[in-house]
Formats: sequence, C-alpha cells, structure tokens
Amino acid sequence: MRLYAVADIHARPARIERVRAGVRQFEPDVLVVAGDIGSYINPNGVYSQLNDLGIPVLTVRGNSDRRWHDQCLCRYENILSLHLRPVSIRGVSFAGISGAVPVPFRTRVAFREKRLFEAAAGVISDETILVVHPPPFGTLDRVLGRLSAGSKGVARLVAARRPRMVLCGHIHEHTGVEKTGDTLVVNCSIAHGSNGAVIDFDGPAASIVPAVTMV
Repeated sequence: MRLYAVADIHARPARIERVRAGVRQFEPDVLVVAGDIGSYINPNGVYSQLNDLGIPVLTVRGNSDRRWHDQCLCRYENILSLHLRPVSIRGVSFAGISGAVPVPFRTRVAFREKRLFEAAAGVISDETILVVHPPPFGTLDRVLGRLSAGSKGVARLVAARRPRMVLCGHIHEHTGVEKTGDTLVVNCSIAHGSNGAVIDFDGPAASIVPAVTMV
C-alpha cells in the first residue's frame, strides 16, 4: 500500500497541480491532506478537484479551513474527514483531529477543551496513523530555525498513545521526518518547496514499519 501525504494547499492552483502531478507520478492508494486545504472564498473548488483524483482522500481541517469543513465533505464521495474517526484502509488504521490544536501563535481556529484530547485518545492505538494539522511541540515545528511552534496538546497525546505515525503540516519551513519516542512524525507541508511525502507499506500493513520518502 502507498500513501501520498501533503498539507497546506491553501487553495493555490499551483499547489493543487503539484498534488495532481504527485498522484499521477506516485500512483498512491490513498491521499492524506493534513489541513489548510481550501480558502475562505471558495473552499468547495478545492474539494471538488481533490474528489476528482479518483482515490480515497483522508483529511482534517487546519486553522485556515472553514469551520464547517468536516460537515460539508459528505457531498464528496472520495473525501472523508478523519476528525475523531477511526478509519481502516487495506489494514492501515487512521484517525485525526481537526483544527489548530493549541499552538503558540494566534490562529483562526483552535481547540482547547480537555475533552477533545480525551475523545481523540479513545480512537488512537499504537497502530494508528494520526493526522493533525500542527506538529507535536518540539518535533519538526521550528520557525526561523529556532522557535518551536507546535502543539503541546498533540505532543502529550502522542506520548501517551504512541501512534505509529503522525502526519502534519502547519510549519511550512520545517518539513521532514523525525522520530519522537516510538512515533514517526512526518511534516508533509507543500508550502515551502516540498511536494509532500510518499509512504510505502511493503507487506502486512499492520505489522511493519513503513518507508517514508520526502518528495
């Protein structure tokens, strides 16, 4: 199984075309978009283009996505919100949290309720690929090369539940792959030169460590 993971499209036509080109080139089974997908002006235009890619698209909303992101996706047959929802595709388990789950900088949307993380913990296991918009605090989250701007709530959740992998974005300039504890974190933002990440499972997906290639 192959995943293609991106974040921070921000409804920009050039980025949408890069995602489309990546799908053609890498032929993934699933596209994961870790937030900041659309724009406030015409978010449905981006969703329609992602839906037309013809593969399952798993998403969470970011701080720049409209509040009704998770509800409106029901009209698109190929796009599914992962917000607090466990999903299994070909033996790979996914779950997600939508929004900017508090970060140090002001954002348009942030979740601060303790119950959100309690609900998220209930759908995450050590086999889960967790999809969130901000990275866990201290991992692939440096702005200007020195200031950590990730989410402490996500960091605590990852430390407690130890998911197999975290797919995130939000910090445009710190893409890459890094391990925190037992969890592999992939910042797959495409806003600063990267084209995201290709993740391959070469065998029984629930029992192997995937190969991650930043593209």
